[in-house]
Amino acid sequence: MTSTTQASPVPGRLITFAGGDGAGKSTLAARLHRALNDAGHEAILVGKHSTEIPRDPELSAYLDRLNELVYRRDSRVSKACGDHYWLLALASWYTLQDRLVIQPALAAGTHVVLDNAHHKILARYAVSPEVPVRLTEQVFTHLTEPDLVLFLDICAREALVRKGSFTSLEAGHAGGSDEDFIHYQDTVLNQMREQASYSDWHWLDVADLDRDQVFKAATDAINERLHLAV
Repeated sequence: MTSTTQASPVPGRLITFAGGDGAGKSTLAARLHRALNDAGHEAILVGKHSTEIPRDPELSAYLDRLNELVYRRDSRVSKACGDHYWLLALASWYTLQDRLVIQPALAAGTHVVLDNAHHKILARYAVSPEVPVRLTEQVFTHLTEPDLVLFLDICAREALVRKGSFTSLEAGHAGGSDEDFIHYQDTVLNQMREQASYSDWHWLDVADLDRDQVFKAATDAINERLHLAV
């Protein structure tokens, strides 16, 4: 008797990014997403505001409300609630996006390009005196392990030249001057460099590279590490 059971699809790969604000993570993520699809792979781009769950408008609406709570909030509310609250709120957001968007896509054989991974959150909380580092690490340990983390390393001063402007959050709420941004971002970046030193991240020094060169280095890493032709 011939079996009619269909084989499960080969799981998709999860590609994420680390780096400071202005390093070019979102630009690279969008370009890699297009390149993967153009090369014949099925891939989705997941970012800070990705809340759509296929064929489930109720869950999509719920995820969007959580996104609004976490990312589309009044700055006064943010300061009033404190670091512990926002850590747990961010953990809730990342948990649901991972469970409802990322994991189903990977299980269906779709590659996921995740622009807004949690690595920067870990680094930001590591330099905060209010929240124990161990707690910060614990609330994210259950998230899907990425198959490839592309770490875009660039100093904050150069990143600011490329970025042009910044928010209060990106300066650590320390002030509005360029030096406030640079000091905070370099402090956070040093934490990410420490993460990279004991993790299997693919480290890219992008300070002297243009966008095409960064893209080429990233696609080379995807070809070599994940065996995906891009």
